[in-house]
Amino acid sequence: MTHNHSHTNTVTDEDRLLALAFQRLTFSMPAAAAELLKAAGTAADIYANRQNVRDVMPEASATLCDALRGSWDEQRRQAAVELEWCAEKRIEVLLPADPRYPQRLQGCQDKPMALFYRGTSMLNAPHVIAIVGTRDATPYGGDMVHRLVTELRELVPDTLIVSGLAYGIDACAHREAIGNGLPTIGVLAHGLDTIYPAAHRPLAREMLSAGGLITEYTFKTRGDRANFIRRNRIIAGLADYTVVVESRFRGGSLSTARMASDYGRDVVAFPGRVGDAMSEGCNMLIRDDKARLVTCAADIVDGLGWQTVREKEKKKRKGVELPLFPNLSSEQQAIVTLLREGDQHHDVICAESGMSPGDVAALLFELEMQGLVKPCAGGMYHLRT
Repeated sequence: MTHNHSHTNTVTDEDRLLALAFQRLTFSMPAAAAELLKAAGTAADIYANRQNVRDVMPEASATLCDALRGSWDEQRRQAAVELEWCAEKRIEVLLPADPRYPQRLQGCQDKPMALFYRGTSMLNAPHVIAIVGTRDATPYGGDMVHRLVTELRELVPDTLIVSGLAYGIDACAHREAIGNGLPTIGVLAHGLDTIYPAAHRPLAREMLSAGGLITEYTFKTRGDRANFIRRNRIIAGLADYTVVVESRFRGGSLSTARMASDYGRDVVAFPGRVGDAMSEGCNMLIRDDKARLVTCAADIVDGLGWQTVREKEKKKRKGVELPLFPNLSSEQQAIVTLLREGDQHHDVICAESGMSPGDVAALLFELEMQGLVKPCAGGMYHLRT
């Protein structure tokens, strides 16, 4: 089934109610829920077909069909309470159809049906890096995060830093971002009515004005172990790049790295000394070709093909001499002009140019074949000049 999504930019409260009810009913199977939403179009379409889900998605599992025959009324009642609470606390409820929903998550097969977000940052920043690692960070790990974030501020000052607000490397990443004036987002494994660990409440408060907090968990949800593992897919999906700074042999950040790989995103790791317990996980990722070895921010920036501030300045100065590509069609030229401003996401190119996703994809492919455009992680495109 194809749907015209032009109407979806105005998401109504009823859409949010149904989406929250849908998320509650299918919470244990995010990938199936995402697939059904893709087939149906909106939560309202799913609600309309709740008794015969297989009309919309013939391959729907019995578990999914049963879940959607569940009590929508009860879930809607709870969702209404939730929405009211969110409005009071200035928390946004973002659905995939919202322009403010993180676009990098759109391609993830198990993306959340609704996200609760409180903060000031654009979730669709041009450059997003996830920094993860052990809760028991060593001074070496802290130094690496400090160097990485300080250098990123110099090279690519519009980078958004994502992490999980846990002890150790996570908190270090958030603090370094704030200290360097970079926005930072904490992805929580519980509702926004609480902060875990409690020791990070002051940090979380600072982050609200220098980034934000995001979660798929409804309020009153406590952070149990399974929630943390599940939450890691959002950290991985929000970012172009996942950086593992320090990890034990069986650290939780290895699951984030694995999910990032599953999404086709790049994973990099800082190596540690052989035999250091906190570096065993990173060394193993590098050894098994699950992560590229990096030692500084420049390694990451080069690997992604991001333009540094200096390169942009050079371009501006050279602006007059920028080659015009006489052999391009006006549509191709329009895309090249957009990409001159910096790397752009496929969806942003569609929105800015007013062209359909199919046309944009075809044009980008042609430009890539001519050696003018390079695709980067997470649906971003880079102009080679």
